[in-house]
Amino acid sequence: MISSTAAFAAQVIDNVEKVIIGKREQIELLLVAMICQGHVLLEDVPGTGKTMLARSVAVSMGIDFKRLQCTPDLLPSDITGVSVFLQHQSRFEFRPGPLFVNILLADEINRATPRTQSALLEAMQERQVTVDGEARRLPAPFLVLATQNPVEFEGTFPLPEAQLDRFLMRLRLGYPDQGEELQIIRSQREAHPIERLQPVVDGAQLLSLSQQVSQVHIDPSLEQYILTLVQSTRRHPDLALGASPRGSLALYKTSQALAALNSRTYVIPDDIKKLTSITLAHRLILKPESQLRGRTTETILAEVVEQTRIELEIPQ
Repeated sequence: MISSTAAFAAQVIDNVEKVIIGKREQIELLLVAMICQGHVLLEDVPGTGKTMLARSVAVSMGIDFKRLQCTPDLLPSDITGVSVFLQHQSRFEFRPGPLFVNILLADEINRATPRTQSALLEAMQERQVTVDGEARRLPAPFLVLATQNPVEFEGTFPLPEAQLDRFLMRLRLGYPDQGEELQIIRSQREAHPIERLQPVVDGAQLLSLSQQVSQVHIDPSLEQYILTLVQSTRRHPDLALGASPRGSLALYKTSQALAALNSRTYVIPDDIKKLTSITLAHRLILKPESQLRGRTTETILAEVVEQTRIELEIPQ
């Protein structure tokens, strides 16, 4: 069963790489989040391929995809939908908003006002929206891929901690190297490769794959390792806020998914180490004095991982 998860991921990754060049690891991590049915925050400077990555994955899976450009004048009803009165029928009809989709790309999410950002909270956590007092279920699978520019703050509204905590992981693509950038410009000489991309898997399989991944074995010693890492962030002198229990769950579930993508029925320590920063860094808050000293949540987590020992349980 695990082999089907690895095969599914390999097909999607190979297909997306026709468009997104030199970012195989980030594509793999995005698939880890999607198999866990978790939302992803793509944080990087403009032009690095954040939007194209989301679109390429959606096309490869053959599932519905919509792009929502966040702006300060965007209203909650613009994303959830509204009830419209049909005068000739004397009744109200619900017109669903862009949230009713399998993959929603919320572009520049930090440009939306807090009121609009909060409308995403129920959708991200409960996978439903409430309009006019009626709860409406969203399609399954439902995933939010949100982007934000970390270096431009004018006219933006930073995401509150409660919403950041609902993202399973935060990914950064980074700039390509010179050879990769040469491939990019040559691949788009005549037309963008996204226009030729075709579906290679059935995205509806994500739900069954998620159930399979939950059966991946995690040794009790590795469970304790995850808890020790998370609890270390709560006691760290440079942090005002450590990772929540939702962070523990994120690290646990993504470790299972990463193991499955590598055709393993069990988690190894390297799975957890690779995912620690990606799943926990955005959940931490630095103390002001630590920020002034140039400390970052990523470097703190790297130190925590290095200093934390794994107490292996050896059978007698």
